Amino acid sequence: MIRASAALHIPVSNIFTPLIPVQIVGLVFVFSVAYYLGLKEERRLGLTKGAPTGFVHAHELTVAEKDIRRPQNFWINIVLTVLVLGVMISGKVDPVVMFMIGVVLALMINYRNADMQRSRIDAHAKAALLMASILFAAGVFTGIMTKSGMLSAMAKMAVGLVPPSMASHIPVALGLLSMPLSMLFDPDSFYFGVLPVIAEVGNMLGVQPLHVAQAALLGQMTTGFPVSPLTPATFLVAGLAGIDLADHQKYTFKYLFAASVIMTITCVVIGVFPV
Repeated sequence: MIRASAALHIPVSNIFTPLIPVQIVGLVFVFSVAYYLGLKEERRLGLTKGAPTGFVHAHELTVAEKDIRRPQNFWINIVLTVLVLGVMISGKVDPVVMFMIGVVLALMINYRNADMQRSRIDAHAKAALLMASILFAAGVFTGIMTKSGMLSAMAKMAVGLVPPSMASHIPVALGLLSMPLSMLFDPDSFYFGVLPVIAEVGNMLGVQPLHVAQAALLGQMTTGFPVSPLTPATFLVAGLAGIDLADHQKYTFKYLFAASVIMTITCVVIGVFPV
């Protein structure tokens, strides 16, 4: 959202406020789908009365697992998490610095022994290194796409295909396509490269840039974020879950796209997008 407003010079509140009812509709759909998938998985596992078969309760944990639990520090950790996130979002301290300070405090509060602190760091080192390597790879890929001019050329070619008579439908079309576009464009390239071009063409044809920015937020790196191959977090989650990215995309794409479509239709119904 901030990226879109920065690229189009539109106040964030003007973009976000009209979309609050749309987000509520999207949340209702998401929770409904989650409930449906939960029931479907329950039937697949053959569970009865909602009691998971083979579920590991706290008293069934191993000695090593029990040794790293800190239930007595639950609220301290919650307060620390909220504090760290709040400072990071506020921008008063560099996010990297604040995150490192938060990690140090969390280790000192929960594990006073240096050996246990080291073991906790080692336990997450693999995931951290994987994330760093993916970030570098994604940066190289998006850098080539951006600096070579391919992204800009693709955007201009696509916009050039829009007939002037259909200009009023640009927000609706972008709302429907913004989620699949997450598979092609990373956030920076889309919001700073593609979106301004579309907004300018729409503005020349009588379409408010505000509506273009709102349409982009209905899918591009929102519902499209969990399946985009241009976001390192997607690779990380798929790797930690032990599933192939292609399988993850095939299974979740239809639900994410449906959420984007429903929110776009809601925008039309309540008058956010003119038709």
